[in-house]
Amino acid sequence: MIKGNILIVEDDLNLGFLLMEHLQNEGFRVRIGRDGLSGLEILKREHFDLCIFDIGMPKLNGFDLAKHLKDLHPSTPFLFITARILKEDKLHGYDLGAEDYITKPFDEEELICKIKVILRRNAELATCKEPSRFQIGKYKFDFDRMELVIDSDTIRITEKESKVLKQLCLHKNRILRRDDAVELIYGKKDYFHGRSFDVFISKLRKLLNRDPMVSIDNVFKVGFILNVVDDPL
Repeated sequence: MIKGNILIVEDDLNLGFLLMEHLQNEGFRVRIGRDGLSGLEILKREHFDLCIFDIGMPKLNGFDLAKHLKDLHPSTPFLFITARILKEDKLHGYDLGAEDYITKPFDEEELICKIKVILRRNAELATCKEPSRFQIGKYKFDFDRMELVIDSDTIRITEKESKVLKQLCLHKNRILRRDDAVELIYGKKDYFHGRSFDVFISKLRKLLNRDPMVSIDNVFKVGFILNVVDDPL
């Protein structure tokens, strides 16, 4: 039984084929791209359940490839494996929506465990019975379509922005605890995921600023509240 389709884009072919072998032994179907441009061509033709990108690749780096992925398949999760260890690179990776940022060298068994957790969490979210459409003041938010609509304008948002906004909507006018939301959306709590979550909160604030009756307010050291002032009867 095939557990899922995975794309690896890695210019170190020895590492790429090693990962492919480990994943195939776990029951996954795997494709490999040897650089960013070949990976992009594969993404234009096929859909995957998860993508794994190196960052420092020729022709098209992993960050730019991730941006193309979000345009082509916005709901497909991805993670980075890279030799880059700078905090700025790691934060940039999470800001792009990466599920994880793994530095080389790494343990293959640990990576496979992370992949299984990501795929299981996304499958659970896909079958969740929670509402997917919300009214936020003058805005209409469609989680499945990843759209915000106000007046006659439709704003396309990213998958991670959609997940954060959905949690805020489910807790409308109540506190959304930051640590709980980070763990739910990313699968674990750490400094980098927390910083990434805060970035998405800032982006959502800007997207919602056309309605003065809507705000995302800080609750010091606890979390955030999506405050929506209902129109008086």
